Formats: sequence, C-alpha cells, structure tokens
Amino acid sequence: MNDDKQTNLTDDLLADPFSTSEASMTNNNSAEAVQAAATARPKLSAEQEAKAQELASKIDVTKGETVLNYGADAQKQLGVFSQNMLTKVQSQDTGAVGDALTSLMTRLNEANPDELKAENNNIFRKLFGRVKRSIYEITAKYQKIGAQIDTIANRLETSQRGLLNDNKLLDELYDQNKAYFDALNIYIEAANLKLRELNDKTIPEAVKAAEAAEAANDQMAIQQVNDLKQFASRWDKRAYDLQLARQITIQQAPQIRLIQNTNQALAEKIQASINTAIPLWKNQVAIALTLLRQKDAVTAQRQVSQTTNDLLKKNSDMLKISSIETAKENERGVVDIETLTQTQNDLIDTLKQTLQIQQDGRVKRQNAEKQLVQMEGELKEQLLNYTHGDMSHQGPKDVTPDN
Repeated sequence: MNDDKQTNLTDDLLADPFSTSEASMTNNNSAEAVQAAATARPKLSAEQEAKAQELASKIDVTKGETVLNYGADAQKQLGVFSQNMLTKVQSQDTGAVGDALTSLMTRLNEANPDELKAENNNIFRKLFGRVKRSIYEITAKYQKIGAQIDTIANRLETSQRGLLNDNKLLDELYDQNKAYFDALNIYIEAANLKLRELNDKTIPEAVKAAEAAEAANDQMAIQQVNDLKQFASRWDKRAYDLQLARQITIQQAPQIRLIQNTNQALAEKIQASINTAIPLWKNQVAIALTLLRQKDAVTAQRQVSQTTNDLLKKNSDMLKISSIETAKENERGVVDIETLTQTQNDLIDTLKQTLQIQQDGRVKRQNAEKQLVQMEGELKEQLLNYTHGDMSHQGPKDVTPDN
C-alpha cells in the first residue's frame, strides 16, 4: 500500500469519530506495556496536529454517548485487522517448505561419493564387464535421484512464490497497521486536547458559574459541574483505552516484520538451494560420472594393451620354439642312422631265423617222409598177412625215424 492509500485509510478512520459501532477491546499486555502505553504521548506532524484540533472541536461534552462512541469505529476495524493478522499467522504453513527442504537433503544424502570414485578394480571383473554394469547402475541411480530432486525443486519454487506473495500481503497489512497507528495518535491527541480544555477551561468556568449561581440556589449549575467532572473522568479513561489500542498497533508492526523476515529468509534459502546447491550437485555428479567413465575407458585400454603385449610375447615364444624345432628337423635326415642300423639288424636276424626254420622244416619233412614210407610198408605187410590168413601176433614196428 502506498502513502496515498495509507493517508486515505487514516482519513476514513477519522471521518466519523463518534460512530455508534461497538468496539470490544481486550488487553493481554503486561503491566509495563500498559503503563508505557498510558503515559506515551504521540508525536504528530503539523497536518496531524491540525486534524487533532479539528477533531477536538467536534467533541460534545454534553452528550453521554460521546465517550462511548469516540474512536469506536477505528477500534472495531483494528479488532478486525488483528483477527486477520491472527488468521494469516495461523494459516501460514512453513512446514511444507521445511518438508521440501528436508526431502531435498535426504535425496542429496542418498548420493554416496564413494560410488563415484574412479578406483582400479580387479582386472578379471573388468574383463567380464562387472565394472561397466556397475557404472550403468550408478548412472541410473543418480538419474533417478536427479529426477526426484527436480520434483522437489518445483515444489520449492511454488513455496517460494507463495512466501513472496505472502510478504506482499504483509506489506499491505503493515501499511494498514501504520494507518491505524496514525489515526489512533490523532484520536488520542484530540482526546488529550479536549481533556486539557475541560480541566483548564471548561470545568473551572463551570465552577465559577456554579458558585455565582449558588447564591441564587441554582442546583442545576452545580449538577453541570458534576457532569463535566464525570465526563472528564470517563474521557480520561477513554483516552487511556485508545492508548492501549495504539499499543496493539505498535506491537503488531514488529510482528509483521518478523513474519516477513522469516518468509524472506526461507525464500532466500529456497533460492540458494534451487540456484546454487542443486545445480552444483548436478555438475559435480556429472563430472564424477564422466571421470568414472574415463577411468573405466583408460583401464579397458590398458587391459587391451596388456592383452596385446601378452599375446605378442606368447606368439614370440611360440615362434622361437617352432623355429628351433623346424631347424632341428631340417638338419635331420629322412631316416636316422640308428634306425637304419636297427632295421638292418632286425632284418638279418629275421633272415637267419627264417633260414633256420626252413632247414628245420626240411629235416622234419625228410624224417616224416621216411616214417610215412615205413608206415606204408608196414600197412601193406599187414594187409597181405590178413589176406593169406596169417595173422601173426606181431605188433607194430617202431617206425620212429632215426635221428
């Protein structure tokens, strides 16, 4: 609210100082605050002094309801304003912001920096792709966390806009409170002016008039003095009540600013989280994942080089052995002399044994032929004897050949 609107509101509060609206004022201030409010004297500008004097001139001390209605509308509006302030404070849910920030910290804490260290791992695990799978798993995990953080960031942005909008509304409430404060200062000053006028001028003049009328036995003049004194007493109490109402506006000003400062601090914290913490976290994770992939690529390249070197060494060894063996074979004859010697000896022994077997077979055949001839002669002889009936008791002859 700008100064013109604030001035208009102050003028509206002063437009009808004797409104018949009922005002209910309750005071929960401490004794010190009440005393300070009761003895405080407002400092007014020249314009406000003029308004206070004009307002004081309108106060009719002859009407009893003047005290009751003086500033009642301003008090009522102040009560409504206080209720709005209470509703605003009660409806302000900073817990959602706290929950969002807590969720953000939880997601950030889920990131384990040790997972992003580019360390050397076992060579066989790399050969079977375990590390590569691990990198994919870590990347997927951080992508999921990043998506959750983005969701939380959107919630925080919404909360931040809500806090800033609340502060705009609180600025308007602060300006309204200032308008009530200014209006009550004018009411109080006008009341004090009227009270001084009563004590310094109106009541003394009424007393003199009553003393003069006492000789004439005019009791109404004396009653008028009593009425003025009662009015002054009640008017002083009314001014004190307005001072207490002003004290409420004085207390509400820092309360409004305190709420605004809290909202501003939360909004700044959210902004720092959204614009600094989250992008920095994402950048560092991206850098760490890149370094991890680089480390894996370097390790894989190292393994390829090592495998190539090992293969070259093994091939070199095999080539060496093969060359030596080939050279040896090239220097050898088709058949070794030892083999030829052994073969010849075996052949000679075979020939000797063959000849011996042939000789032995020839001798055995000759003996067999002799035996067969003998056996044939004996068989013929026996047949002849059988034919002539001369069965001698001669047994078979020994036909065993002589050696």
